[in-house]
Amino acid sequence: MDIKITDSFTHSLRRLMWHEHWLYRFYATFRYDIPLFFKNVWRFRRELYNHQWWDYRYTLNMLEKSLSILEKGIREKGIEAHQSRESKLVAMQRALELLRNNREDNYLDRAQAELGNLSEWEWEVDENGLLIDKDTPEQKEHNKAVFKRANEIQEKEWKELWEIIKGTKNSKKFGWAYDGTDMRGWWD
Repeated sequence: MDIKITDSFTHSLRRLMWHEHWLYRFYATFRYDIPLFFKNVWRFRRELYNHQWWDYRYTLNMLEKSLSILEKGIREKGIEAHQSRESKLVAMQRALELLRNNREDNYLDRAQAELGNLSEWEWEVDENGLLIDKDTPEQKEHNKAVFKRANEIQEKEWKELWEIIKGTKNSKKFGWAYDGTDMRGWWD
């Protein structure tokens, strides 16, 4: 077996050494890093504008925006095998849908679509100026069931979102068994 070092190999080594040089890193800061910073500020402008340190929704909004950029990039420019790419896209799109549902807080509307609208709450003021509920026991039970269903939907979707992100037992497999979950594998 004859081993030879070709010109392309030595050229690659020189290029790798150049990329570690302080002068190249200085150049790359202005050529790549600073423009990328401004591009990302523009991309995430709405999320940055709405940031509050005490609000967990900001973190979810940033995750949603970042996932939507990643999903679009893989869908339009992805170069990996169709089968694994499609399963990743399905998982990403489902995660985006769950994040959107959380942002819009549409659980009560969906529970009402399933079980019927909430009954109008009726109140009257007694002689002491206190509000008294005039709903019938059936109306109270219905409203309670609707709110309970909304909470069930929210809990189920919250668990599903983190299951998609952390991965299932099939996220460690590849080929026909790969289900596209586990965020650590969502690269192209």
